[in-house]
Amino acid sequence: MTAALPYANGPVHIGHLAGCYLPADIYARYLRANKGEVLFVCGSDEHGVPITIKAKKEGITPQQVVDKYHEMMKKAFHEFGISFDIYSRTSNKIHYETASEFFKTLYDKGVFMEETTKQYYDETAQQFLADRYIVGTCPVCDNDKAYGDQCEKCGSSLNATDLKNPHSTLSGSIPILRETKNWFLPLDKLSSKIMEYIESHKDWKANVYGQCKSWLVSGDGLQPRAMTRDLDWGVPVPLPNAQGKVLYVWFDAPIGYISATKEYAQSIQKPESWKDWWQSNDSRLIHFIGKDNIVFHCLIFPAMLMEHGNYILPDQVPANEFLNLEGDKISTSRNWAVWLHEYLTEFKDMQDILRYTLCSNLPENKDNDFTWKDFQAKNNNELVAILGNFINRTLVLTHKYFEGKVPEQSSLHDIDQACLNEIEKAPARISESIEKFKFREALAEMMNLARAGNKYLADTEPWKLYGKDNDRVKTILHISLQLTANLAILCEPFLPFSAKKIRQMLNMESCHWDKLNHCMLTTGHQLGDTSLLYSKIEDSVIEAQIIKLQDSKKQNDMAEAAGKPVLPQKAETSFEEFSKMDIRTGTIIEAERVPKTDKLLKLKVKTGIDERTVVSGIAEYYEPEKIIGQKVCMLVNLAPRKIKGIESKGMILMAENERGELSFVNVVKDFSDGAVVK
Repeated sequence: MTAALPYANGPVHIGHLAGCYLPADIYARYLRANKGEVLFVCGSDEHGVPITIKAKKEGITPQQVVDKYHEMMKKAFHEFGISFDIYSRTSNKIHYETASEFFKTLYDKGVFMEETTKQYYDETAQQFLADRYIVGTCPVCDNDKAYGDQCEKCGSSLNATDLKNPHSTLSGSIPILRETKNWFLPLDKLSSKIMEYIESHKDWKANVYGQCKSWLVSGDGLQPRAMTRDLDWGVPVPLPNAQGKVLYVWFDAPIGYISATKEYAQSIQKPESWKDWWQSNDSRLIHFIGKDNIVFHCLIFPAMLMEHGNYILPDQVPANEFLNLEGDKISTSRNWAVWLHEYLTEFKDMQDILRYTLCSNLPENKDNDFTWKDFQAKNNNELVAILGNFINRTLVLTHKYFEGKVPEQSSLHDIDQACLNEIEKAPARISESIEKFKFREALAEMMNLARAGNKYLADTEPWKLYGKDNDRVKTILHISLQLTANLAILCEPFLPFSAKKIRQMLNMESCHWDKLNHCMLTTGHQLGDTSLLYSKIEDSVIEAQIIKLQDSKKQNDMAEAAGKPVLPQKAETSFEEFSKMDIRTGTIIEAERVPKTDKLLKLKVKTGIDERTVVSGIAEYYEPEKIIGQKVCMLVNLAPRKIKGIESKGMILMAENERGELSFVNVVKDFSDGAVVK
């Protein structure tokens, strides 16, 4: 199993987690619980232009960038409970060797096309521009901030020459096309092989299969793609005539899965065992990724593996869509994100609350949204009120009535048998959903078992029976404890920290799912100490997070505005044309909002000539009652026009800043109304 290698140019955020790392971890934990032989590999992607861009921005070397963020991400993943067997990095020597050997094998087999093509070159910076050093307008959606390899707004994969109005991110200048030599993977010639491979996987998720087919059959189909780049950061191209060139990051990065496996094999003192995973017919390769990586994992990497000839191909690629934040797209550049390392600090020992919220809202088939209010509701109304409540009541009552020992079960009523039936059915239901990569559905099935437990206690009311029918109370709590024990095992893929805590309270060991039944705890078994699994999250905690996001957005907007150039001068006009405008000083004497509008105010202005009505689009920035008496400059000879049924005679002059905010053009001295502005 692999999870997409995250770029080591910044910390992990919740979009990354929901995209691939959390579902991958759930699946790995589930397989291990079912005696699956699993190797879960990942690592930092430490090459590519995002790294060099970050280094230039921070004034440090690319190596310093990747060292910093590799450690940050590795620590955060570990603390969040992502159970990688190995978390490697592509700057390791073993990766350089593996990627170089892979490239050389394809080269020696004559797979690559060596071509001299024209690529963008920055004359100011005096270097060829890799994909991410070029920004322009997307030909698909007209986003003017698309990169040379991808538009992050519409998700389209691009070539730099596809962009309209391209410019260099290094100097801001317009790049020129200059000839350079690179080695191309001839995807066009491999299309039939790739199509046959894709057609053999119609069981893939619709979004994955559909995107692959679209690439293969739409337009001109697959085109050759350069597997080398003119850069000084990355794995050097292992050819004598390739100085100053490195492997394309999307050639070298997926090979990181192989090199990580080799590193793992060395760590367990079985250096050749990596072949058991990558070169064995009884192995199954599953890639967990986000939808923006589908083309690389389903088309390009399989093509590389096919042409190499010694590796198994991906069997499943359960890619997720995107997770948004508070109704807006997560953006690292705008700091519009919930960063994992910050969450782990601010919500100490609350990993499972975020895991639960994200899992219940995974963007499995469409983009979904994370909100802090939903996070609070998921905790308070589900984890606290359902799962935590059932387990707490069961354990507290057992300690209270039977000194914390599992009571014996006697004769069963229909309601007892119904509860036992739910215990027996739950593992298969959860398994079926997980094996279909429907993790939201699987989580809901696990919670349904907790709901069944709550209902069972509510319907049987053992607290009312104690002292009257203690045998009946023993049976109810015995069954409730068995259900709790099953939950302790079944919830582990989703909520590993909670699972461990429940097992400690039950004083039981973990076990494989084939051991699950309604006799998990023997009569007389001594339970451990009891404590609350979850606590309610107060409104003030959530409000603080919302304010933090809003403050971040304001700071980003201000930074963006500060970096915007002043609008260029308009075309020249003559003094005679300007003289036709009659601009006068005036005073606002009445102001009110225009009904059914957000921006318009109806003003009455004393102009020195008369008193007249003006409709002005300033309601976003000024309250009507606060501008009465305001001195203004006004164009009084503008032709009248009707706005929302109101005749407006003139225009109030306003200044507009880079953020679109409006301000009155003030009259500095106390001039009388009607003074001419020249």
